[in-house]
Amino acid sequence: MFYAFHDFEKNETLMIGLFKKSQLNGKAEEIDRQLNGQLTQLLKDGDVSSTKAKVSKIFTPSLPGVKRLYVVGLGREAEFTFEDAKHCFAEAIQMIHKDRKQELTVCLDTFVSDRVNANDAAHALAESAMLSSYEVQDYKHKSNEPERPLENVYVLTDHDLKEVQASLHVGQVYGHATNSARTLVNMPGNMLTATDLASYAAELAAKYEFECEILEKEEMEELGMGGLLAVNQGSSEPPKMIVLKYQGKETWDDVIGLVGKGITFDTGGYSLKTKDGIVGMKSDMGGAASVLGAMEAIGELRPEQNVLAVIPSTDNMISATAMKPDDVIVSLSGKTIEILNTDAEGRLALADGLTYAKHHGASMLIDVATLTGGIIVALGTETTGAMTNHEPLYEELRQAAEEAGEAIWQLPITEKDKKRVKNSQMADLNNSPGREGHAIMAGTFLGEFAEQTPWVHLDIAGTATTNKSTCFGPKGGTGVMVRTLVTFVERFAGNM
Repeated sequence: MFYAFHDFEKNETLMIGLFKKSQLNGKAEEIDRQLNGQLTQLLKDGDVSSTKAKVSKIFTPSLPGVKRLYVVGLGREAEFTFEDAKHCFAEAIQMIHKDRKQELTVCLDTFVSDRVNANDAAHALAESAMLSSYEVQDYKHKSNEPERPLENVYVLTDHDLKEVQASLHVGQVYGHATNSARTLVNMPGNMLTATDLASYAAELAAKYEFECEILEKEEMEELGMGGLLAVNQGSSEPPKMIVLKYQGKETWDDVIGLVGKGITFDTGGYSLKTKDGIVGMKSDMGGAASVLGAMEAIGELRPEQNVLAVIPSTDNMISATAMKPDDVIVSLSGKTIEILNTDAEGRLALADGLTYAKHHGASMLIDVATLTGGIIVALGTETTGAMTNHEPLYEELRQAAEEAGEAIWQLPITEKDKKRVKNSQMADLNNSPGREGHAIMAGTFLGEFAEQTPWVHLDIAGTATTNKSTCFGPKGGTGVMVRTLVTFVERFAGNM
């Protein structure tokens, strides 16, 4: 889809970037000359803007081989960042996508600044093109009018073609993997059961030659996975413990364990959600989607790392056999848990997932989960909450999130928090110590199963979906943390 060239690739649609400057230069100056000064005049008249992320469309019959010129405002060059580049490209590509143009030539060097080199610009272009042109795969009857998606993007540059092409590939992989996670999150619960999620993972494994293990209910019972089994008790759908292994090193060490919450629909169980709160609970497998999206990108990019993905999956339903408040269960770790809230089910499934990841040799753990409404109260819908027992691991992940452009914020775990999750007359732990600090309580509970293994918890309850469209795509699943996880894996130094 993305191709880098030194020479101009002729097609009807051309894109250039325009910084705020006293006069045009470079490719913009060359195009203006071919247009007999039309671009300069349009700037003077205010019909074309260099304001950041402002996109103007010009019809150019006098420009040989080009019918439409999209001019993307970039703002002040000294202030232009990688995130700005992604934003500007997203605005432009979304407009081009809506105009149903199938081919585009981008003058890449017009988007290069002191802070954004050609490789960064190429990555930003490809990633943003994938994200901004994403459409929800719905089940509506379609019109007979054929769709005309953007198929080919030709990138014109004077920089090293091999490096630019590689950056285009990475950006495309990041964007596509994020979109895959989006699609999973958007799927209705009746069309994405734990069995369906396991089949999807198995297909990924076959495509990318991952080792794959999918535990059935009987195997979980033999192993004693009481956390996941308790959540599944009320369901007619069988649970699945999904494991994917990617070995990028000769030996299975320094294993990065990614654990994703795979609750395909959450009623809350007997601690039933409200009629409004239950709508949208198909997205409660957002953590699993993020991990599977990351594994797709890892399969494409083949980093020299060892990565383990573990996804405990089921739905949380109500029936005569469902778990009840006051029940006591035994987790895979052997720790007993008193159930005080059946809507605090994700942490029960993840407890077994974390323990099983350690059984498979995980040297460090990162869990991703739509875990608590409390994180939305604390941090809103733009920032993912994070907790850890190991600051160096968290710092590496924080840097990866910053590079990927996905905001995370650390919450504390104190000794008093640990005492609260251990406050039970009947068991080692309780799964819901109360509303105060709810998000922290959930993370603290999971930390009891990470134990001494370096661990970071990511609560994406507020960031896994969005209720508004942006330049990066429509409302619905966001695929959050896919790019952060992949960036972390690619950049991981192994110094834990």
